[in-house]
Amino acid sequence: MARRKQIYEGKAKVLFEGPEPGTLVQYFKDDATAFNNKKKGTITGKGVLNNRISEYFMQRLGEIGIPTHFIRRLNMREQLVREVEIIPLEVVIRNVAAGSISTRFGIPEGTTLPRSVVEYYYKADELNDPMVSEEHVTAFGWATVQDLDDIMAMSLRINDFLTGLLLGVGIRLVDFKLEFGRLWNGDDMQIVLADEISPDNCRLWDLSSGEKMDKDRFRRDLGGVEEAYQEVARRLGILPESGPRDMQGPETVQ
Repeated sequence: MARRKQIYEGKAKVLFEGPEPGTLVQYFKDDATAFNNKKKGTITGKGVLNNRISEYFMQRLGEIGIPTHFIRRLNMREQLVREVEIIPLEVVIRNVAAGSISTRFGIPEGTTLPRSVVEYYYKADELNDPMVSEEHVTAFGWATVQDLDDIMAMSLRINDFLTGLLLGVGIRLVDFKLEFGRLWNGDDMQIVLADEISPDNCRLWDLSSGEKMDKDRFRRDLGGVEEAYQEVARRLGILPESGPRDMQGPETVQ
């Protein structure tokens, strides 16, 4: 396999230099982490499934005019993406109380929120990704007021679209995390959706039973993690015919 220069390695993905200027190859790993990397493990086939699921969501969002970094899937574990300047924020959209919002406000898990709530978290593992306000974001120069307006508008539109899409296959979109980046074309800049959308960064519950179909099964030691990811892919009609078999990562040069 071709030798590639590794640009960055995160908890779930590796970024390599792309074949053309302004592109990167995003490789999806089977590694799983939770609680800010305090819990670690492996979910067999997760990288293959997340690659396909994220490809599907990015393509569908592109069809309704959401700009993304996604170009195309290259193989079972890799996709070609545009190189963007990542905005150091995690944007969390919550429709139903679960996870930290239940803990912080004493809201029983599963309670439908009066309206979708959007929260910002500063991307800094060493600080445990603290929650921040728009004032923090603009004061510290992470994004401008216009950037945040664009991010908020896109986040709510993505939420509306994905909520409906997933309801159609019997899945409740409880909450999810998005990341955005700046795509530069000369002096022109556009905010685009980046990273991934998959059961790694979404809470997905079966609409009828409430069964969890996401990484909470790993976080909470519920078992059946691989099967849950496969079921999401199956319902979306994109489970690889050969199944989520393993595939070795590319040989790299530093």
